[in-house]
Amino acid sequence: MNGAAQQTISVRDFAGKTVLVTGGAQGIGRGIAEAFAARGASVAIADLRVDAASEAARPFVQQGGTARAYAADMAEYAQIEHLVAEVEADFGRLDVVVHNAAYFPLTAFEAITPAILQRTFAVNLAALFWLAQAATPAFIRQGGGRMLATSSVTGPRVAYPGLAHYAASKAGVNGFIRAAALELAKHRITVNGVEPGMIRTPAMGNLGDDAHNRRIEQAIPLGRLGEPADIAAAMLFLASDAAAYITGQTIVVDGGATLPESAAVMG
Repeated sequence: MNGAAQQTISVRDFAGKTVLVTGGAQGIGRGIAEAFAARGASVAIADLRVDAASEAARPFVQQGGTARAYAADMAEYAQIEHLVAEVEADFGRLDVVVHNAAYFPLTAFEAITPAILQRTFAVNLAALFWLAQAATPAFIRQGGGRMLATSSVTGPRVAYPGLAHYAASKAGVNGFIRAAALELAKHRITVNGVEPGMIRTPAMGNLGDDAHNRRIEQAIPLGRLGEPADIAAAMLFLASDAAAYITGQTIVVDGGATLPESAAVMG
């Protein structure tokens, strides 16, 4: 975690809080779970693969923290309802939900099938509705809560070949964030998100080979790919007391990649 984040968010800021992270077994999700666990939170790691979620939770427990793994398919409404209820029952409370799970098979526009589009929208967008609905009563019982989403610069700000379905879902995520923030504010629930750019995770393999990804990295103004910790730092801020008066917003974390008007500018 960078120095600025360490100064803003102390090592015990989330002590006594329960944080649910979907898609938390690897990549950005695992980085988010690690960041909250390092600051005292009890972490519920939900993933399609419970074995991977268990592996991600194990180091937190070994270091004296509290973490549990949960199997859940974010495309399934009933599983989402059950997940939230189970987490609150196991930990006794729920304070922060981070919807990070995503589905984005690189697919040419003309090859997108109903099944691909349906699952993309279900995991990336519909799950946000069901998670927020399920978590709202738990948040109200705590006097408020934080609903967070991993959005993307792809869709709200830029496009990427082969990701029309993903882009549409993430544009929807940003719309959800604003609308839900307005309606849930009366319950002292804030709704915010982070828009990552290119982040060094196993999922980058979906976008191309190593040479392709090196070209992407070279075009980023700050000169590097992002790391999961960069996204986690923004999530920590939005979940913290420092962001208590922020809702309906997203933070772009992309190393400046969306700043140039044309790729030729960075040529």
